[in-house]
This record gives sequence, C-alpha cells and structure tokens, in this order.
Amino acid sequence: MGKKRLVLAAACVFAAIAAVTCLELRAGRAVYEPYGEFRAQAEAGMLESASFGDGQITYTKKDGGGKFRTDDPESPSLKEFLLIHGVTVSVRRGLEEWISLALDAVFYLFFFGIIFAAFRKFISPNTFRVVRRTGKQFSDVVGMEALKRDMLQVMDIMRFPAAYAARGIRMPKGILLEGAPGNGKTLFAKALAGESKVSFIPAKATDFESMFMAIGPMKVKLLFRKARRCAPCIVFIDEFDGIGTRRNYSGSAIETENTRIVTALLNELDGFEPNDGILVLAATNSVQALDEALVRPGRFDARVTVPYPDKKARVQLVEMYARGKQLDSACTAALLAERWDGFSCAKIESVLNRASLLAAQGGRESVSLADVQAAEKELSSAN
Repeated sequence: MGKKRLVLAAACVFAAIAAVTCLELRAGRAVYEPYGEFRAQAEAGMLESASFGDGQITYTKKDGGGKFRTDDPESPSLKEFLLIHGVTVSVRRGLEEWISLALDAVFYLFFFGIIFAAFRKFISPNTFRVVRRTGKQFSDVVGMEALKRDMLQVMDIMRFPAAYAARGIRMPKGILLEGAPGNGKTLFAKALAGESKVSFIPAKATDFESMFMAIGPMKVKLLFRKARRCAPCIVFIDEFDGIGTRRNYSGSAIETENTRIVTALLNELDGFEPNDGILVLAATNSVQALDEALVRPGRFDARVTVPYPDKKARVQLVEMYARGKQLDSACTAALLAERWDGFSCAKIESVLNRASLLAAQGGRESVSLADVQAAEKELSSAN
C-alpha cells in the first residue's frame, strides 16, 4: 500500500511539471517587442494586462492582437508604473520555480514519511497484541499446582466479578512470579494464556525500551489503555526487573528514563484511573532489584516463588521430555531425577536433548547413562 501511494505521488508531481512545461512553451509563442515599445504603449494606455515571470513580461493589448512579450528589467517601480496607467498586473511562476516547489514537496513528503514510519514503529498500537491461543495448557506445566488453582479462581473472579463482590472479594491487581531462570515462569504464562477464557496481552521488558526519551512511559500507558479496552484482561510482563528496577536520581539519561517508566507503572497499577478487570502477572529473576513502591501490597497482592522442581516434579519432567526419545534401560526416570537434584526445568530438557545428540553421533539408537554423563559435563563446563 505504501509503494502505491509513493508511485501515485510521483505521478502527480511529474504531471504537474509537464503541465507547467506546456504552459511555458505556449508562453514562448508570444510576439517579442522591445522594452522601449512596451513602455511607450503603457504610457499611452494601450495595454490591458501584464504578467511577470521567468525573466520576461508577457502582456496583452486593449485592441487585441494576441500575446506579446518583452524583457523584464526587474525595476522595483515598474509594477507601480503599470498600475498607475491602468494595466492589470500579475506574477506567474516560472518553470524552474515550479520544479523547485515540486522537488521541495517530494522532499517533505519523504522526510515526514520517514518520521511517521519511525513514530509508528516505536509507538505502534500493534506493539502489544491480544493472544487467544498459545497451544499450551496447565497440563503442559509440571508442578505449581497451588498457583494453578489460584489462577483458575482469579480467572473465575474476572469473569463473574459481581458474584464475588457480593461476598466482599475483589480481584487481585497483580501477581509477581519470582525464581531462578529456567523453572517455567514464562511457560506458565503461556499455559495461562491458553487456559484462560479472558484476553491475554504478553509483553517483555524490551518492548518498553527505545532510543528516544519518554517513549517507554508512553508505551506503558498504551499497554494499559489497550488492556482496559479488552477487560477482563491479563497483562503478562516478562523480565520485569528490566523495567521495574529501583529508581535512581543520578541525573543520567538512562536513569531518568527508567524512573519515568517506573513512575508510569506506579500510576497505572494504582492510580486514580480504575483498572477494573485487569490483572498484571509479572515474572522476574531478581525481586531484590525491583522498586519497593512497585511491588508493595495493593499493586502486587501476591508474590509466588517458583522453586527448582522437587523429586516428584523431576520424575514428571524426565518422562515428559523423554517422549520420542529412546532411553537405555539403565536410564530410568527415577534414577535421572535423583541425579538431577537442583536442576532447573530448562536444564533437564537441555541435558536430555544433548544426550540424544551424542547418542546419534555415536550411531546408537538408545541414550545410555554414559551419554547423559557426557551431556551433564558439557553443560556444566559451558556454564
């Protein structure tokens, strides 16, 4: 669509230039008379109109005879002289001037088009999209049973707020997921999006970053404005510590922008404008880095720690990630779960995947315990 508009604009410019060129060629057919004769005829009141432009004077006489032209001396008093003698005076633009105006118009269209495109890129209403299906369900998330029950209840409150309000129960404003990387915080959010029957808007810290000042706070307002329109709605912000760090009034541009983003979040989470029907679910690896005012009760009513999986969860994870893989009889789920005490969900999946690759490289159809040990060693040295 943009290319069609550009081609249309260029065609209009060239058509205008062609039209002006034709007019100039017609003007060139006027009969030339010396300036002295032109002056004398003006004094005698014989001229009807005169047009200045392109270094010439084109004029007509009262008795007809077509158009005439003469040289323009560019005298500052000539126009006044003609007006005094009853000549209608006008100024026409020359070909060069029309071309200059056309090129200026093309330049400004191009210049402001770039600015508009950049503005749309950095502050586009499509930055935050409403997700309906993710292909994930709570059944894909191992553990976190208490959190699953709580979220199912929260979604029920969001769908039927009046029934719960009659019992004096309000919907929580925010839930903070904290814990080490790789234990399923983002996976839980994807499953929640697939499980919930309300609007779900995912965002991440980098969505609020920009090379221009004040764009971050504007995007915060844009996100919550969209969430209000889609209410009831869950807003998920991943890597929350990337935008919610403690405010530092050092005066640097980066810290100033961070302070503005945090302030915008504070206003949106607990400002004068109600956020009825909006739940903010935020995930972070470092809750200690967050601004205290941002995570206080009333803004985030619940703080849930996502721990490393226990032995029961590790057994389930091994069984889930081993689907489609052929493990040696010595590599039982119970044995691997025992070995992988303290492993995150992501690390368990990575070890199993690497062990399968090592077995394939060695021409073995099944994954042996030696493959698992080699994969563990490789991943440990990489970290």
